Amino acid sequence: MSRKQTEPGSLGAQFDDEMIQKLRSKKTELRKEEEQRVENERKQRIKEKKEREANKSFEELLNESDLNWKAYKK
Repeated sequence: MSRKQTEPGSLGAQFDDEMIQKLRSKKTELRKEEEQRVENERKQRIKEKKEREANKSFEELLNESDLNWKAYKK
């Protein structure tokens, strides 16, 4: 049903085209803001992960190593 065919008492009939356009543009704006927020959070997590990696102690790095250190011990 198009807007012209909606029932007189329906919600769609109560809004004019300008209001509908405003609502659509607001929806688009909110969607873009949400996408930006999600992207910022993703970048923040990446930054924090890099900082944790850079601040690891020698012991932590040694424990995470896949090398078999006993093979080098004689």
